[in-house]
Amino acid sequence: MLPGYEFELCLTHDVDRPYKGLQAPYYALADRDPRHLGALLPSVNPWWQFEEIMELEDSLDVRSAFYFLQEESILQKSPNEWLTPRYWIEHLGRYDLFDTDILDVLHELDDGGWEIGLHGSYDSYDDPEALREQKTALESALGHTIRGGRQHHLNRSESTWNHHRDIGLDYDATLGSSSECGFNHGYQVKRPFDDDFIVFPLTMMDIAVPNPGTEFDQAWELCERLLDEAAENDAVMTVLWHPRMFADEYPGHRQLYRQLIEGALERGAWVGPPGDLADRIAAPSRTPTGTAGLRGS
Repeated sequence: MLPGYEFELCLTHDVDRPYKGLQAPYYALADRDPRHLGALLPSVNPWWQFEEIMELEDSLDVRSAFYFLQEESILQKSPNEWLTPRYWIEHLGRYDLFDTDILDVLHELDDGGWEIGLHGSYDSYDDPEALREQKTALESALGHTIRGGRQHHLNRSESTWNHHRDIGLDYDATLGSSSECGFNHGYQVKRPFDDDFIVFPLTMMDIAVPNPGTEFDQAWELCERLLDEAAENDAVMTVLWHPRMFADEYPGHRQLYRQLIEGALERGAWVGPPGDLADRIAAPSRTPTGTAGLRGS
């Protein structure tokens, strides 16, 4: 798609839960491992991995997109939904975009050339007013407009892309699967309205690959196969690695992510966030914003 490159690799991170905190008892029971309870201590936060990701990507001279979530409180739901476990799980994992730590990391990422995007809340995929409010809140916290994002849990309806375009987003990266890896929606971006609005199909999500902590060779074999397929077809390959997967409790994921990027660069790929690629597709002669020091810029 881009002249001079074998294919394009878009790097994305959905910021679902940067704090383990109240999730710790659930994982302690689910895994029958009391060590998870250590995350309840005020000074312990194993899922805060922003600095580690920035350091890793900076060492490879690449950038990615971070999609931030403003999940709705369960108190905003109707009383008949208060007994739905899913909503309590989402509620207990909520964070505030205007917390000092979140504001600081938003601006650190933005100043460093990383893309900030919207991670639409669980039910917002068919709620344009909620999407608009969440986009406005994120832009207020960030201090400027955003380009695109992805819906939480890949939730999507026939109207979702209309809603995204109507609230002023340039692209969406929701189309894909959390259980299957591959180019199941083709090798190129999609233009559902035959205009500048772009859809980046998701090729690979971290939880869909073999567990690199116990099956690293199998996980890397899958990554290599997809990288080769991307190179053979001049494809746009989009991957999602959640920040918490870089924590020590998910061994192998950090190394697999690094090798994936290294493998793409070795094969002659352009590597960066979807927003930068959208810029290049829309106006190849225009220098994209926020790409200083980016490999392939």
